[in-house]
Amino acid sequence: MDYRLLAYFLAVCEELHFTKAAEKLGISQPTLSQQIRILEQRIGSPLFQRIGKKVYVTEAGEILLKHSRNIFHELEQAQAAFNEIQGMQRGRLRIGCSGNHLLTATIMAFHAEYPKIELSVAELATEETIEGLLNNQLDLGVVFLPDEDEQLVRIPLYKEKLLLVVSKDHPLSDAEAIRLEDLVQLPVAMLPKKFYVRHMIEACCEQSDLLCKPVLELSTLESLLQMAKNHVCGAVLPGSYLEGIQSSEIRCIPIMDPVPQKDVGIVYRKDMFLCQTTKTFMKQVTQQFLSESKDVTS
Repeated sequence: MDYRLLAYFLAVCEELHFTKAAEKLGISQPTLSQQIRILEQRIGSPLFQRIGKKVYVTEAGEILLKHSRNIFHELEQAQAAFNEIQGMQRGRLRIGCSGNHLLTATIMAFHAEYPKIELSVAELATEETIEGLLNNQLDLGVVFLPDEDEQLVRIPLYKEKLLLVVSKDHPLSDAEAIRLEDLVQLPVAMLPKKFYVRHMIEACCEQSDLLCKPVLELSTLESLLQMAKNHVCGAVLPGSYLEGIQSSEIRCIPIMDPVPQKDVGIVYRKDMFLCQTTKTFMKQVTQQFLSESKDVTS
């Protein structure tokens, strides 16, 4: 089957919009539609269904999508092996992480040493990173470690702990710690439910028969920090993120009884070829966390 036709097919699956997919591919929409019709003729079944203005993948399309992703994955693995021969002079590494702050130091060091390696780092929820790994859209993840999975390798790096952040003018600014049952009574901002940080606090609340109900939900750590810094409300944030914040305007308060905590680490597919590029990046990430002693306590 024509490799080019599969690339066109994958683009439409990702966009679920022929015009957007054509723009992404750099071809015209009529040309893309014609190529998809050719592919459908070869398959002997429609791959997409239009209902109104929306495009849906058919059952046959879902089957081809699964196998197409595997085909492209194998081609990428072959390219990784070729790059191995060339000694890390070229290549690409796609990474999903639960916060870019986790990898900033490693990215700078790695890029300085291997400037020809293309790094693509996306800040994603843990579940999004896992999905990207299993769909061959990512090579590595640095995330809150999921449960054991027969398809994934898990390498723990450190234990993340959540903290309550308030402004220096907050009544709790001098508190040494706060109990979870007292925290849930406060007006606080948190990440939305799709993020593991939110899962952590809600799991602790469920364990203690408490109700977690933030007054604000914001999708970035920086926006949460601003809510606390400007005395709008408190914010629940990861300790690893706060370690890099130098500000006299905020106070960081440990949460206790129970402590919201979870292992963070590296994940990748068990069937992935670990080229020298991947091994080197993983080694640098591990060394970074070992040297910084990332068992956050405050």
